Amino acid sequence: MPGIIGKKVGMTSVYVAEGENIACTVIEAGPCVVTQVKNEETDGYRAVQLAFGEKKEKHTPKAMQGHFKKANTTPKKAVAEFRDFRKEFDGIVELGKEIRIQDVFAEGDFVDVVGTSKGKGFQGVVKRHGFSGVGGQTHGQHDRLRAPGSMGNASFASRVPKGKRLAGRMGGDNKKTTNLRVVKIMPDQNLIIISGSVPGAKNSTVILQK
Repeated sequence: MPGIIGKKVGMTSVYVAEGENIACTVIEAGPCVVTQVKNEETDGYRAVQLAFGEKKEKHTPKAMQGHFKKANTTPKKAVAEFRDFRKEFDGIVELGKEIRIQDVFAEGDFVDVVGTSKGKGFQGVVKRHGFSGVGGQTHGQHDRLRAPGSMGNASFASRVPKGKRLAGRMGGDNKKTTNLRVVKIMPDQNLIIISGSVPGAKNSTVILQK
């Protein structure tokens, strides 16, 4: 499954051929450097490891510095592995070679985007799970509007069942958005415009998969 690593730039809107104005996400994708090529003989499966984004050498562990030097490149911020690259990429995916957007994607393709969702901190059940709250403000329930309500049985079990949806930390999870259409590719600026929204904040790292 070929793919590339990128950085979410922000959102915009684009007029498509049908005259419809659609919301789009702008991603700076690549250029990525091939830092490792795995094959069935030595590793048991075919995969390509790509690296993206510059990183200071003093912030890079010694082991990773040596790993990047093997590929004759500078330390990178993000590293991701893409399994089962198709055979037509065999001439492109060589150690130390650069992968650009136009090598992987074309306008009209459908892609999956993986990113880390925005962290929301500790949230209640209304925001976290869509609860409607206990109800009206009558009979003295002025402070129960966003409460979770009953949590479990009293006599039997006498405990809150495991997996109960309650308040807690929200966001900051790996999320995948599927079947987003590539609206436009600007290879000169390493930009790709994708229909719809993708997980993550601005300047966060995302992975595009075909």
